[in-house]
Amino acid sequence: MSLIRKNNFEELVNNIYQTHCILQDNTARAINYNLTVRNWLIGCYIIEFEQNGEDRAKYGTGLLEEIAKKLKNKNIKGMHRRGLNTCRLFYQTYPQIWLTLSAELQNIQYADRLPVSAERLNIWLTASAKLEDSMNVPPELLLSRLSYSHFIELTRVDDELQRLFYEVEAIKNNWNIRELRRAIDTALAFRTAMSTNKEVVIAKIKNLKPATNVEVIRNPYILEFLNLDEKAEYSESDMEQQILNHLQEFLIELGTGFCFEARQKRITFNNKHYRIDLVFYHKVLKCNVLIDLKLDEYDYADAGQMNLYLNYYKDNEMSEGDNPPVGIILCPDKDDTLVKYSTAGMDDQLFVSKYLVKLPKKRVFEDFMKRELNQ
Repeated sequence: MSLIRKNNFEELVNNIYQTHCILQDNTARAINYNLTVRNWLIGCYIIEFEQNGEDRAKYGTGLLEEIAKKLKNKNIKGMHRRGLNTCRLFYQTYPQIWLTLSAELQNIQYADRLPVSAERLNIWLTASAKLEDSMNVPPELLLSRLSYSHFIELTRVDDELQRLFYEVEAIKNNWNIRELRRAIDTALAFRTAMSTNKEVVIAKIKNLKPATNVEVIRNPYILEFLNLDEKAEYSESDMEQQILNHLQEFLIELGTGFCFEARQKRITFNNKHYRIDLVFYHKVLKCNVLIDLKLDEYDYADAGQMNLYLNYYKDNEMSEGDNPPVGIILCPDKDDTLVKYSTAGMDDQLFVSKYLVKLPKKRVFEDFMKRELNQ
């Protein structure tokens, strides 16, 4: 009772609560760490057996099914074929984790259990040398900050440099699994490297339900799925048709909430017709989004044309409850200073975004990652 007399009751309860939260969090991290290590070791065992097991030939492609069946009989849950294959892929993608685990496994007298062939040891040594000579996230930091579910998402990324980007940003921004998956699915790595406002691009991943125009509009847009050559002779109508042919991919690239409404939407002034290339409606922003496709570099006249479309929509196409429309001018290149002055006063209604029909050269991304890691 002396403790309660010294401190008020609310402080006592708060101390108990804080202690619970801290230690429960530590327990969760320890469980996750050990789960990740377990799955890495399982992958190691499987790979080593596939390459050096004396009776490996009799199992062939059915090896994982046989392992899963035996483990199920031993009452180990979750070790199905797909899960075992994921462990296998995890080990293949992150051999450098051995550098962190070797000392710990020695301490618990586990290292002697590992089936380490000369070939496997060479892979680990190669991974060690590679880490010293290249850009990387230390394996101990990966293990302490990322869950096994994060690693599952990261193994989907084949390119090592892009995977490095997602590792770095997941740790820096404390991404959960859903946010990391969204970043990978939207090619955030290249989108960020090509953007002039990288912090804003990355910050959008945290906001799964964008609420403002600035949060919705991307720059650049990656239209590689259109299969257009950068220097081919194609028209705006050809590009528009390709977008409609790949409408599902284009909607995914636009982001959450876009619904297709029209192509070549005609508006008329004094018997003179103008056509808006593509019209969408955004369910979250509750407004129309007008897209003008350009094959040439952005020109200040493009802003005037889009402003005409926006003003027309405000007066003639808005329904009750709608917000003012948003315009996107999609072009292969732009001068940011020209964009700034030609769109002044329309900052949250008119956007000029680049599109890429091919991913940029790897050198651009390498330079970006060097700057990112130096920070």
